[in-house]
Amino acid sequence: MSLYYPELRTATDTVTFHARRTPQQVAIVCEEREVSYGRLHAESNRTAHAIRAAGVASGGRVAYLGKEHEDYYDIFFACTKSEAVLVPINWRLTAAEVDHILRDSASELLFAEREFLALAEQVKPDLPTLRTIIPLDEFDEWKAGRPDTDLDPRNSPDDPVVQIYTSGTTGLPKGVVLAHRSFFAVRDTLAVHGCDWVDWHPDDMSLIAVPGFHVGGLWWAMQAFNAGVTNVAMRMFVSEDAVDLIERWKITFTCMVPAMLQMCLSEPRAGREAFHSMRKITYGGSPISEPLLKQCMDVFDCEFAQFYGLTETGNTAVCLPPSDHVPGSPLMKAAGRPYPGFDAKIVDEDGRQLPPGEIGEVCLYTPARMLEYWNNPKATQSTLVDGWIHTGDAGYLDVDGYIFICDRIKDTIIVAGENVYPAEIEGALAKHPAVLEAAVIAVPDQRWGEAIHAVVVRRPDHQVTPRELRVFLGDHIASFKIPGQYEFIDRLPRNPSGKILRRELREKYWRGMDRRVN
Repeated sequence: MSLYYPELRTATDTVTFHARRTPQQVAIVCEEREVSYGRLHAESNRTAHAIRAAGVASGGRVAYLGKEHEDYYDIFFACTKSEAVLVPINWRLTAAEVDHILRDSASELLFAEREFLALAEQVKPDLPTLRTIIPLDEFDEWKAGRPDTDLDPRNSPDDPVVQIYTSGTTGLPKGVVLAHRSFFAVRDTLAVHGCDWVDWHPDDMSLIAVPGFHVGGLWWAMQAFNAGVTNVAMRMFVSEDAVDLIERWKITFTCMVPAMLQMCLSEPRAGREAFHSMRKITYGGSPISEPLLKQCMDVFDCEFAQFYGLTETGNTAVCLPPSDHVPGSPLMKAAGRPYPGFDAKIVDEDGRQLPPGEIGEVCLYTPARMLEYWNNPKATQSTLVDGWIHTGDAGYLDVDGYIFICDRIKDTIIVAGENVYPAEIEGALAKHPAVLEAAVIAVPDQRWGEAIHAVVVRRPDHQVTPRELRVFLGDHIASFKIPGQYEFIDRLPRNPSGKILRRELREKYWRGMDRRVN
């Protein structure tokens, strides 16, 4: 029996409904701490009252800076009940990057784990809207005395619920505003059309492996919450811990990026015995190689479904269902096909729709799509056109409507599922006194899928080493964005209009491969 509750339309509905239906059912486990649906509902009510008492009005922004924790989901549901919008922040970012997110979002409250408090306090004095920082280890004290009574939020499926920041292709990260419907649209269409691509059973145990500051992590957790089953949350992904949790908690269902799957398979204890409880695995965030997928299917010995989408599409909009995971089938190289009621098209540079087989930009139509980029109408208008999200990915449709991704139109690099954009890294490199200019590209990497490679032109009479550049970048960008490889040349190749020819720089690294993403 697949669990589906059509009356749930908002995140507030979800936690309230299951707290009344099965209050003793465990909603989330983190580091052995278990929280039932009844307690999650009551505690998030207290937090919602405290958020309102702190002066956050409907639509106000509340930020979270920390690793996975049961309190993160308390705060998420509290935001929905108080009509605030949650702004989750990647804890690996630098002070400057955190400052931008807090400043751009105009966040009024910031919940931060103890290890990130120094960073938070560093940026607070210059932020005009940030009134209070609440250390997570003082969270219970902060909301003590608040009632656990239900609030009366006027949530609708189209109301904003979360604002997730994505790195910018040409500048600073943009805040993607998602509505409640982003976390229900796929569930609804699969139920209406009787598809079992992502289905939930009463005895399912879900593992949250992708962090909640990613749309994929939060979306995945919400699917399990919507079904009323238990989520086991990893504080941060460590492959040894993932194998242990799967075996110990008898995990049946999870979502990972390909690099996570590969790391799990490299663990000494990885094998069918450790993974015997697994029923289904969904994966996405970056393309997967066919050999890795075949190995996963053999060792995990369960069903697989591939997701494709963006933060802007509200996570997944395309799926390669379990029935299409047939070794040797050409569909094993496909991203999948749109969910029923969703749609895809391929367009050329002038926006004209292309026929099957022709490569152009992938555009997706999904009821889970973003509301907007926060305070950025120009970017919103270029990405969201007549209800279609322009992905920036290059690909084609076959005659049966399956999408095949070939390359990227936007200069995105995907490292273990993390989106990294060259413009941000190049801007940081340009600040070094020895760097005249730089171009950053993706190169294939056996472990992470892609690695970040910097091609650098030094100023005349200046010298700099890769190590010096790495140390310098550590003060400007998050560690996962720092190139691991450096190449020094005399001049960057450009076209007649002066644009850097990244494809020319990449060609020698990708030669012989059937697609320019890995």
